[in-house]
Order: sequence, then structure tokens, then C-alpha cells
Amino acid sequence: MENKKMTAPVVSVGADTEQSPNVCNDSITDSAENFKDLEKSLREMQREMLRQMDPSYLKTVSLSALYDTDFEPTEALIDGLLYRGAYLFIGSPKVGKSFMMAQLAYHISTGTPLWNYKVKKTPVLYFALEDNYQRLQRRLFQMFGADGTDDLYFATECKTVNGGLDEQIKGFMCEHPDTGLIIIDTLKRVRETGGADYSYSSDYDIVARLKALADSYKVAMLIVHHTRKEKAEDIFDMISGTNGLLGAADGAFALKKEKRTSNNATLDIVGRDQPDMKIKLVRDTKRLGWNFEEAETELWEEPPDPLLEKISEFVSSGGNCWNGTASELCEKLGSDMKPNVLSLKLSINSGRLLRDNGIHYKASRTHGGRKISLWKDTDSVTMCDDRDKLSENDDEVENIVTTVTV
Repeated sequence: MENKKMTAPVVSVGADTEQSPNVCNDSITDSAENFKDLEKSLREMQREMLRQMDPSYLKTVSLSALYDTDFEPTEALIDGLLYRGAYLFIGSPKVGKSFMMAQLAYHISTGTPLWNYKVKKTPVLYFALEDNYQRLQRRLFQMFGADGTDDLYFATECKTVNGGLDEQIKGFMCEHPDTGLIIIDTLKRVRETGGADYSYSSDYDIVARLKALADSYKVAMLIVHHTRKEKAEDIFDMISGTNGLLGAADGAFALKKEKRTSNNATLDIVGRDQPDMKIKLVRDTKRLGWNFEEAETELWEEPPDPLLEKISEFVSSGGNCWNGTASELCEKLGSDMKPNVLSLKLSINSGRLLRDNGIHYKASRTHGGRKISLWKDTDSVTMCDDRDKLSENDDEVENIVTTVTV
């Protein structure tokens, strides 16, 4: 067999293959700085882990760190009415609470506007614990006809809060991670029976545990509960139980008829993320749903923000995408606002910027400082860069990019 010598091809170095030494040096320098940032962040994480192991550890956040943190914007399932969190829905027995729950569940699972309020379409899990499937079938058909949906799920039995309900919800959320609303009808059905202590502490604890579930999965949870017979000037003082129930919730809805035989009702709303409201409703005697009549308190709308409007115009006119620092953005906008104030205002109003103008906001920290990304979703743009794809670890390591250029 003839032996053949293997030789490496000779590549001539010409103008088209030359690489500036400065480019290589700059890339190596940037890479070294990024590695130093990574090493520093890891050391800080290690120190923080050791601190947390100390029995006397108390987790605190400074105001500066709070201002420097970008939080996910609060999202409404029904604009101005229902946000993510845990809410009580109260009313006297047989006032029409379950019909209201079916109405809310159907509208959110189909994305159909409710009383002209915009609705975000998401899957819904409805624990109809005082009903059976036959009654649900008859009720839903009478209310909405034959138009079904695959995004509305019913359960007529479940475990209690202390007996495994959290695991059942966890299992459902693993199968349906986009779920936005969970309805528990009623609170009594998921609460332990037999010698339970219905004190303020017990009432607070049961709702707090349900709220923790809602917060962990970033859903809205409506907890149906009854009112007591004793009258009160404030409808929310008629909640059956102690003030601990409302104290642990993010808000509450109260449905009250003018008379037991009347088709007119009032829906009172209080909450942490929306102003107090009072809506007058009329029962549809044919379809059994609730129709909007008027709002005694109009839906509050934020006044126009000149800064957000200017940012919208700037991003739209610049290819629907922009990256840079807060100082650079101030210069582009011709604003005399301080860069840290602009950055904080963008962080606080990121939800509104997306809702009203369709512009996404993302901030990241690199060795060069805090960077801002603004972009609109279009056919050619889904995000300005790859920052969203970078790892985040408990807010200690943010968006560390390591690049080596050869």
C-alpha cells in the first residue's frame, strides 16, 4: 500500500484575512473583564448563602436596591376589575354567586369582553364544589349555548387546603402552565372541618395560604364565601367570619341584591391594585347571567404620560428597537430628566408602556453599567437582543455575557 504524506494547506495571509491586533486585544480585554464580573458575583452569592445559613439572618432590601430592581408588571385579567392575586367573592346564599363565577370563567377562558371591559384570554380552573357535572352542563348551556371551549376546566371535588389541595393545583398547573384564573367555590369546602378554630388567626391563615398558591403560580384566585345575616353599613363587614379573611386577601367582590326576589344587584369591588368601584347589574332572566347597567364609580384611567408617549414615538420611528444606557436615552429624547430617574420611571411604568404602547422594556446590568432595551413585537423583531435568554440567579447575577473572539 502506498503511503501518502498528509500536508496542511498553506493559507496566504492577504488583506481579506487580516485581523487587527487591536480587535483581538479588545476582545480579550472585554472577556477578562466579564470573567472578573462573574467571579465577583459568585463571591457575593457565596457570602449571601453563608449569611442565610446564620440563624439570626434577616432578609432585608435597601431602598436603593429596591429602586434598582425591575419587577414583572401587574397584569389584569379584566381591565380595571380583576388582577392576579387572591380575592374573596362574597354574597348571601343563592344570590347568584355561582352564576357570576361561571360568567367570569367563560369570558376569561374565551377572551370575550365582559361588560365592555377588555379580557385577557387564559385557561381557567373552576372548583365548582357545590355542584355536579350534570347541573354544570345544564347551567353553562343555558348561559352560553353550544359554543364550548377547551380552556375551561371543572372539578366538583378536591382535597382541603391542609389535606393536599396545593399538590392538586400544582399538578394541574404543570399540565396547564398558562392558566390565569382559579375559582374556589366555596371556601367552606376546602377548609378543614371538625373543631376548627375560626379565630382571626385561623381565618387569616387559610386565605394567606391560598394567596401564597396564587402568587406562586402568578394567577388570579377567586374564593367564594358567604355573608352573615347581620346587617352592616359596609357590605364587607358582613363577611361571615373575622376580618382576617379580608385582611389576608388582595381584595374582594361583594354581590348584593336589592331584594331577594329582585333581578337588580350591586357589585362592590375593593382591592390593592384597583380603586374602589360599585357596579349596578341586572339579571338576565333567560340566560341567567349578569348584565351591566351602570357604574356608580367610573373605571379610573391614568392620564396620558408625555414621557411614555415620547418614548413610543422614538422607538416606533427608529426601527421598533433601541438599546443603550439611560443617559443615552435622555439625550435621544431631549429630556433634562436625570438618567436614574428615567430608568426608575421606566421600570415602574413598564406594564403601562406595554399595555398602552405595545413596547417591551428590559433592563440589564453589565460591566459597562445598566443597559436598557426597548422594542415592539413585529414580524422582524421579537426582542432587541439576547438579554432575556441569559441566566438569572436570585437577582444576584444578572445578564452576564462572556464572549471570546478568535
